[in-house]
Amino acid sequence: MIHRNAPLTPTGRLRLARCVVEDGWPVRRAAERFQVSHTTAARWAGRYRRHGETGMYDRSSRPARCPWQTPPHKEARVLRMRREHRIGPLRLAARTGVAASTAHRILQRHDSPALAVLDRATGEPVRRYERSRPGELIHVDVKKLGRIPDGGGHKVLGRAAGSPNKDRRHGMGYAYLHTALDDHSRLAYTEDLPDETAPTCADFLQRATAWFARQGVTVERVLTDNAWAYTKNTWRQTCHELGISPRWTRPWRPQTNGKVERFHRTLLDEWAYHQPYTSDAQRQAAFPDWLDWYNYHRPHTGISGHTPASRITNLPEQHS
Repeated sequence: MIHRNAPLTPTGRLRLARCVVEDGWPVRRAAERFQVSHTTAARWAGRYRRHGETGMYDRSSRPARCPWQTPPHKEARVLRMRREHRIGPLRLAARTGVAASTAHRILQRHDSPALAVLDRATGEPVRRYERSRPGELIHVDVKKLGRIPDGGGHKVLGRAAGSPNKDRRHGMGYAYLHTALDDHSRLAYTEDLPDETAPTCADFLQRATAWFARQGVTVERVLTDNAWAYTKNTWRQTCHELGISPRWTRPWRPQTNGKVERFHRTLLDEWAYHQPYTSDAQRQAAFPDWLDWYNYHRPHTGISGHTPASRITNLPEQHS
């Protein structure tokens, strides 16, 4: 790529050099004709004499040798520690005896992926995928959320006052948030249910399938983890009746169901923990508006800033 301030392109340099070398023009005359300095004209003419047309292109500014570059054995140690322990430049510096900035440059020089895009279990780059059409795959999962006693929980009253609610026998108990999320559009359907038993999960799937059908989406496959409720015949039979193919994640691989896991994190950050609520009813009353905001108005970074509903035919116009 030619420097943005270069007065001559390679073609112009070649014409200048030929005027001097082949046609016998004085260097100052050629410089005046091509509107460059005398030294520039002399440089391109000299390069043409030595290298011909290939000398008319910019050279790399990289030095021929770098005596202060980190020795290869130290670079190899930094890269090995990165692979084995999956740690960042600061911790690599403490273990290898190089500066953190040096460790960072070594990782960059060897195209080492950022830790954020690596799988924690294997250290391999995470493979992202997305189904090509709505309904091709629906992710289903349950998020347990502690219920809020009247008057507020620990976020309102403090840890000491809110700790009795953690008592399994006498506390307020849990809300079980069942979610079905479309892989292609990220459109989500969520219900607050009293448990996560097999019949409850099966009934939820029936209502979620009906809701997606009202949005114009036909559910073809459903992906869940290997929780007890999703491995029973009740779940399999319900999928069969609905014409849905059930799928399960590999054991100890929640990343496979990561889209709905990420939705639950967004749900906690932007609704459940977004503000201190004084009762469970108050928090539940705020949920429908938030879910509508998520589906129809909130830009989703996973789909280039579009809203989930924008990927479903004719849905945005219904919630303008």
